[in-house]
Amino acid sequence: MDVVLFDIQDVGARFYTYISTLHNVMEACAENEKFLIVLDRPNPNGYYVDGPMLESKQKSFVGMDPLPVMYGLTMGELAQMMNMEGWIKGGPCRLRVVKMKNYDHNKLYNLPVSPSPNLPTMSSIYLYPSLCFFEGTKVSVGRGTDKPFQQVGYPGLKDGDVTFTPQSTEAAPNPMYKDTLCTGWDMVHYVEDTTNLPKQLNLQWLIKMYESYPDKTKFFTPFFDKLAGTSKLREQIQKGMTEDQIRETWKQDLDEFMLKRKRYLLYDDFGDPKQKTKSKPKPIGKSTPGKKHI
Repeated sequence: MDVVLFDIQDVGARFYTYISTLHNVMEACAENEKFLIVLDRPNPNGYYVDGPMLESKQKSFVGMDPLPVMYGLTMGELAQMMNMEGWIKGGPCRLRVVKMKNYDHNKLYNLPVSPSPNLPTMSSIYLYPSLCFFEGTKVSVGRGTDKPFQQVGYPGLKDGDVTFTPQSTEAAPNPMYKDTLCTGWDMVHYVEDTTNLPKQLNLQWLIKMYESYPDKTKFFTPFFDKLAGTSKLREQIQKGMTEDQIRETWKQDLDEFMLKRKRYLLYDDFGDPKQKTKSKPKPIGKSTPGKKHI
């Protein structure tokens, strides 16, 4: 074997582990002196950059490289960054990226095939970056229901607007709160208008759930810090900091990352003055709407 082809659809969040797979493939190619070709694909959440940076002590398979949660790069662009920033052990590897045609970071792309069983709709893909934090808490993200990553809740939540009962499924054999009635929030309406999608992570949902949970000492699990890439976000929420106060602590790291990121862009960026549409991304391809809640 002389060449490895990498062709996997990602969703643009650091804790979605396909980019960790890419990292490992690049290290294997560097170690074995193989040529890697990345067939680039659109990033459905590639129109913004946000979140805390990964700290080295929190490195795991849900975060291997010093990136913010939302890094705003395609797989090909990210592969170039990994290679040239010295993140690949034994690297850089011999790399070629096959670019896409007619793509830029100011457009939306509706995936024709679900990237994984628990992200079945575009609504779940848009909500995933904000809702995945709950995977490190005592809050269900709807695994084991027909709306994973489209609703959140736990048994006994007092101000919920929906109920659901997680059950064992092929996509979620042993979901949190299996066979237990949960009260929660249906989140789909936040992303139904694709002309006005959120361009930042929503921390209010996490903060409000924390405030509502009866035993706050048990709300966070050890996995939360791995997902966040830092212990600071958990500590900030526990201290009662507001979303704006938390965001202010990310600003310097995000500004520095944005400068570094520019060196690896293969496509026109969001907010690029050359683009006709500056504020609202335009969908391309057919829409795949989220299921309506019944």
